[in-house]
Amino acid sequence: MTTAPSGLVPKSDVELFSTATLMDPYPHYAALRGLGPAVYLTRYDLYGLFRYEHVRPALVDWERFSSAEGVAMNPRTNELMDGSILGMDPPRHKAVRKVFDEALRPKYVRQVAGDLAHLAGKLVDDLVRRGQFDGVRDFARKLPVDIVLDLIGFPRDDQREEILDWALGAFNFMGPAGDFQASSLPDVQDLMQYLTTKATPGKLLPGSFGQIVWAAVERGEITESEALMTMSAYACAGVDTTIAGISSTLWLLARNPDQWSDVRRDPEAVPGAFLEGLRMEAPVQSFARVTTCDVELDDVTIPAGARVVLSYGSANRDERHYPAPDCFRVRRNPSDTVAFGLGVHNCPGRALATMEAHALFRALAERVERLELAGEPTRSPNSITRGLDTLPVRVA
Repeated sequence: MTTAPSGLVPKSDVELFSTATLMDPYPHYAALRGLGPAVYLTRYDLYGLFRYEHVRPALVDWERFSSAEGVAMNPRTNELMDGSILGMDPPRHKAVRKVFDEALRPKYVRQVAGDLAHLAGKLVDDLVRRGQFDGVRDFARKLPVDIVLDLIGFPRDDQREEILDWALGAFNFMGPAGDFQASSLPDVQDLMQYLTTKATPGKLLPGSFGQIVWAAVERGEITESEALMTMSAYACAGVDTTIAGISSTLWLLARNPDQWSDVRRDPEAVPGAFLEGLRMEAPVQSFARVTTCDVELDDVTIPAGARVVLSYGSANRDERHYPAPDCFRVRRNPSDTVAFGLGVHNCPGRALATMEAHALFRALAERVERLELAGEPTRSPNSITRGLDTLPVRVA
């Protein structure tokens, strides 16, 4: 249980993880940023950091904002995630991350990804011939599913699509105790069952990320539990969040034809456009940390032992840091966005996700003049991630 706040800590009873708030969190983030440098969320017994100037340093400061007690917002999930690279601090984190980074070396990524420009071009050519398509299923999903799951080494069977649903459930399971968290347990159980039966050395694809991870187990560098949790972390974060980032950026471009015209005129604007999409619609909205000592932020003290929500989604929309933060501007180039995390817990799949997104949007810019919505997109609430379920798009 988190230590009760002192009288100086602003309090809020906002239902930050309710369906209504998760569907449109940005007005609530703005209100929380206005309360102070840290806010005690009374409904959840959690502290929260919502301003960029405080979230960014906290992500780097693992010695005071520790991940070792888990990054979820409920004890059950943190207990089940024991062995996950997300829930570690140095020096143990460094040992596991070394294996992670070895498995994601460029030579292995290139081996699986092949010619991304060619793959993206073929995909977009087909979508242009169709004229109308779903931006999530048909545009954003194809490359991450095929490439990332091949990279991990999961068998090429009909359960690959199920992994996407299980991953979303696993993220929901990381939120505060409640209906979302409880209803997601079957997804977590199915994912772990899949990992223990399919992500084994004899069933993983040869030369894959998974095989490299298991080799590290054989050498005694990591445990079996850490191997499974490492593959789980990359399956969830490497696929679902990449799909969310790509489809959200496509949605923003379709809603802002002047910005799409800018990208068409100059495809070199693609990297900045993708970063801007991630800034505005961070695929991971928040993770938690636990303070190892009293932490003073301006005139507010967060006590030692407090579980603290670090809100990426709010920091990325902080008007104190980004002028007109609710406006999508492809020339903003927000290279300092916290969407990929920072410090020891920066996203190890960032390079591959960026390569996939750049290839897709360059192919689109080369082939499509008109990009517009063909209907209203849909989304489902998730305690941790933010993305679209469907995105009807029309191109010419």
